[in-house]
Amino acid sequence: MLQLGVAEPMRECEYSQISTRSSTPMETPYKKRTPKKRKWQAFPGRNKFYCNGRIMMARQTGVFYLTLVLILITSGLFFTFDCPFLSVQLTPAIPVIGGVLFVFVLGTLFRTSFSDPGVLPRATPDEAADLERQIDVANGSSSGYRPPPRTKEVVINGQTVKLKYCFTCKIFRPPRASHCSLCDNCVERFDHHCPWVGNCVGKRNYRFFYMFILSLSFLTIFIFAFVITHVILRSHRQGFLNALKDTPARYPFSQWCCVCFLSPLLPSPASPCLLLCMTAVPTGASVVPSLPSKLSRSHSLSILPPSISVLRSKQQDLSCVFREVDSRLGWRG
Repeated sequence: MLQLGVAEPMRECEYSQISTRSSTPMETPYKKRTPKKRKWQAFPGRNKFYCNGRIMMARQTGVFYLTLVLILITSGLFFTFDCPFLSVQLTPAIPVIGGVLFVFVLGTLFRTSFSDPGVLPRATPDEAADLERQIDVANGSSSGYRPPPRTKEVVINGQTVKLKYCFTCKIFRPPRASHCSLCDNCVERFDHHCPWVGNCVGKRNYRFFYMFILSLSFLTIFIFAFVITHVILRSHRQGFLNALKDTPARYPFSQWCCVCFLSPLLPSPASPCLLLCMTAVPTGASVVPSLPSKLSRSHSLSILPPSISVLRSKQQDLSCVFREVDSRLGWRG
């Protein structure tokens, strides 16, 4: 009986040491899966990302913050010192119209600065190696021979177009695509890199950039005109010098300084740059004269195309992405 009593607790101790997680020999030990990185986390270009890849900007954002501060200061001084007087003496619609323009300007600025301008995905190492072999076979290159600048002829809308090869991204760029040296990306329908908005201007944000410079031109003229109106109305009652003292003088002049500083940066509707955009967008014409006319009939203010890079998705083989690009553009090699 004594031996039986000692054996019982020993048996219970053995049972407690048996793991209940693996009940069958076919089960494998649990391995913690490492989550795949998203594309923006391994993005090879020189860009900065915020909000889990939702916001994409260039690395040089100092001038963008300067633009934002100038807009906020100019509009803030106008709403603080001019709108109360003008809404009583003229009409309450002045601050309302100014507020709508101000909100629209900030919205288009943020949309231009924070969006993907149309970055083309780079080729994977396997795709780049396969493309190198195809180019060597096509050019008949031998050892020690460097082929000329690489091009590829495709047929678009019945016209033969030569596509240039990007040695950095290892892809053939579509028409009007170019490589930005600051962001180190190939951008579809690349227009220019604008430091004032802190981003490239391309296919996916050109419309917002156009609306930004147009609306800010209206806001600049609106503020400038009513600041002068404010001073003139006060000068009729008190004299010009007393009007400057009551305004007070330093605030309207600071507004004028900001307006004068912004005027070359953000052109008025009479400027040649904005006139060129206003004539090119409605007709669908291209500002790049080297392209054939039929290829230039693409409206910059049409429906916003989806992002080709899909930077918030997880990393995968990009061959399906390139097939999607080819089918969208109607290429035939």
